[in-house]
This record gives sequence, structure tokens and C-alpha cells, in this order.
Amino acid sequence: MQARWKPNVTVAAVIERDGRFLLVEEHTSEGLRLNNPAGHLDPGESLLDGVVRETLEETTHRFTPTALLGVYLSRTQRKGRGAQPDEDITYLRFAYCGELGETVPGRTLDAGIVRTLWLTPDEIRDSAERLRSPLVLRCMEDHLAGQRHPLSMVFVDASVTTGIAPR
Repeated sequence: MQARWKPNVTVAAVIERDGRFLLVEEHTSEGLRLNNPAGHLDPGESLLDGVVRETLEETTHRFTPTALLGVYLSRTQRKGRGAQPDEDITYLRFAYCGELGETVPGRTLDAGIVRTLWLTPDEIRDSAERLRSPLVLRCMEDHLAGQRHPLSMVFVDASVTTGIAPR
């Protein structure tokens, strides 16, 4: 029996302040790349909890989501290491915009994160070859276009955070 295909679910924070967007510079298998504060959804975690956690881990700042920016699907090929074959990876990204809060005292940037940067839209467009994913640029453009959806568009059943309910 063939294994069932599943996309990698990720969450991302798109944060704009005074005409600049907050990005992180991070180590990847392809070298240093720019990305939104983002990462994989953890088991037992809602999408909102995930984006708040990832933003804190990658920026040391609290984050309050105010709207769902969009849901994005992308696919990439990651070069295999050594004798391992290349990987075909699909990402399902839930991007949220919101307000960046205060720095949490004593927090340090997550492993692999080099620094945070505030870049203008033109600086991000000019850095397209350094972006971790084309979704970084797409999310920024959607934000600039005023795309916003209510947080209530995503329903999270209690079974996600409290365990699977008996049938």
C-alpha cells in the first residue's frame, strides 16, 4: 500500500509597520534566506497559537493576529544530501497579519535565525532571489492590496487542542 500524501502545514506572520515589513534572515540548506516569521504547525496546536508561537520564537516579540491574510499552496524541490534523493515538498501556508507587541525579556532568537529586518516593499522585491519561498513576496503583495479575512474563517474543533473525542 502506498503511503498517503500530506502537505506540510505552515503558519506565517505578515507584519507591516510604517511602510516596512518584518522579515527574518535564517540559515537554510540553500544558505541564508529571508522569510516571514513562520514555521510548521505543531501537533495539538491551533493555527492562531502556531503563528503566535512561531513569531515569538523567531523575533522574540509577542504577536496578535488580527486577520487571516490568505491560504497558500506551494511546491518545491529540495536537493538530497549525499545518496539521498531529492525531496518533492508541498507547503500549505496559512498567513496572518496583525500587531507586533513588546519584546519578551530573556528570549533569544530561535536556532537558525540570524536576525530580524524591517524592509520596504521595494527592498523585498529586489531581494526575490534571497527569499525562502515565493510566498513571502505574494503574501506581502496581498497585504498591500488590502486582502484580509476574518479570523473566524478558520474553525478549530476542540479535539485539536484537547484530544480526539470518542465517537
